[in-house]
Amino acid sequence: MRSGRAGALPAAIGALCRALPPGSRPAPEIFRLAKFDRPQASLEIWRLLYSLLKQIHEGGWTEPDTIGTQIRFVKSVLWYHGYGRPEFYQLPSDGSLGSRELLLAFSWLLNRISLLEQLLTVNRVKIGDETSVCTCEGNLPNSWKSRTEIAPEARLKSEVDVRYLQWLNGRLRFQWRSLHVDHQEQCKLLYKIHSYTVGCHIDQTIGHFSVTETDFIRQPDSYKQVLQLLESETSRLEAFLEWKRLEPVYWHWMVKSRERQLPDEREFCAAVRTITEAVELKLSDLKYHCAHKKNGMHGPYRLVFKDKHSASKTGFLRPVSKKPITNVVNATEMISELQMQEAKLERELKRLQEECRHKLDQMAEGLAGVICIPPMKK
Repeated sequence: MRSGRAGALPAAIGALCRALPPGSRPAPEIFRLAKFDRPQASLEIWRLLYSLLKQIHEGGWTEPDTIGTQIRFVKSVLWYHGYGRPEFYQLPSDGSLGSRELLLAFSWLLNRISLLEQLLTVNRVKIGDETSVCTCEGNLPNSWKSRTEIAPEARLKSEVDVRYLQWLNGRLRFQWRSLHVDHQEQCKLLYKIHSYTVGCHIDQTIGHFSVTETDFIRQPDSYKQVLQLLESETSRLEAFLEWKRLEPVYWHWMVKSRERQLPDEREFCAAVRTITEAVELKLSDLKYHCAHKKNGMHGPYRLVFKDKHSASKTGFLRPVSKKPITNVVNATEMISELQMQEAKLERELKRLQEECRHKLDQMAEGLAGVICIPPMKK
């Protein structure tokens, strides 16, 4: 039994590596070196974590960043997701040590944020014009919940300049307005393409071309590149299915103990056991939610233009699927639903702001001789 499980381990790690995006695949040997805390694997795993998290959080991978910048980015993202292991944040900024800690953090991401599933979604080949929709309740990440603990690296700074925070807030507002303007311009261009190509699509349920399909008409040879991308995505999906079948072997390898274990190895295995238990709990929760699934929209939907004078029901969204359309969503109905959610979040924001003001008032009462002027309400 042990030899069979050992034989399946290379297949499990190999499937895990093949399920990753092509530009981010490490050598399977890196995992074995990291398990035994070999320093030569540290830089490789830092770069791996950086490239994967960059794709999820910023939609791209910019390699020119220095290793110190990459490490700071990885630490900040892991803290954002709630990873609270102090040993990880104490790793040196030159990436010379800590391959075992990095392997543990990578394994935690596999379970906590469904790392592989997110990467497959982000790198999915999109033929049609799509948008992401989510009307599920209780879908906010854990990092949005109230947390009073300070990030380990932030503890080193005793003070934060308020002017710097104001500058960051202004920059964020400016970028948000720029993003909104760009999105409006994109919507105008999509409307032109969809309205000008009505009746051209072979699938009459859609009726018009997408941006990618229009590009095929203008540049017929571009389909070869899309075909290569589809083949690469298919191979990643096949590797992902193999990984899910062999995933228990990986977790068993992470926690199987030896007769003589060093204290740090015992601590490492205990941390992995905690993650393994979380995996089992997550699977049970998933089964429960699937059994009690509500009618909430979640995931990518294809944008479909329908003329107002058309005999069919006016709709703009449909699930991205090869199956016949069973659920067409009207854009007006979706806007109304999102406005209701916006109002709900606004009320929650005001409640949290009032709680913060109340706490600040309590803190100010203990400051003798200090006058606190609250910010102006907008």
